[in-house]
Amino acid sequence: MLHTLMRVQAHILWVALAVAPACDKKAESTPEASSVPTTTPHVAVGEHGFLPTSLTLPKGAAGSTVAVTFERTTDDTCAKEVVFPDLGIKKDLPLNRPVTIDVPTDASRTLTFQCGMAMYKGALVVR
Repeated sequence: MLHTLMRVQAHILWVALAVAPACDKKAESTPEASSVPTTTPHVAVGEHGFLPTSLTLPKGAAGSTVAVTFERTTDDTCAKEVVFPDLGIKKDLPLNRPVTIDVPTDASRTLTFQCGMAMYKGALVVR
C-alpha cells in the first residue's frame, strides 16, 4: 500500500510540474484585437429624422477615418438618403440595411449631414 501511495504522489507531482510553466504564461495581446474599435458610431434614421442628431468623434492622425453606420428603419420618412455636403458624399439608405460611410477624422471640425431634401439634419463633431 505504501508503494501505491508513493506512485500516486509521484504522478501528481509530475503532472503539477508539467502544468506549472503553462500557468505562468501571461496572455498575449494581438495587434488585431487592440486595434478593433469596441463600438461603431450608429445613426438610426426614422420618421423623425436622424437619431442621434449629433455624434462626437475623436480626432485621429493624418489620413484617419471612422466608419459611421446609418440605418433607415421606416418608410415613413423623407430621409431615404444621407448627404454630407462638405464631403460631396451622397448615399441611398435602403430600408433596414446598414450603410457605412468612412468619415475623415484627421482634423477638428463639424461635418453636417442631412437627408436629400435637407429637412432633417445632423452633425459629426471631430475633436
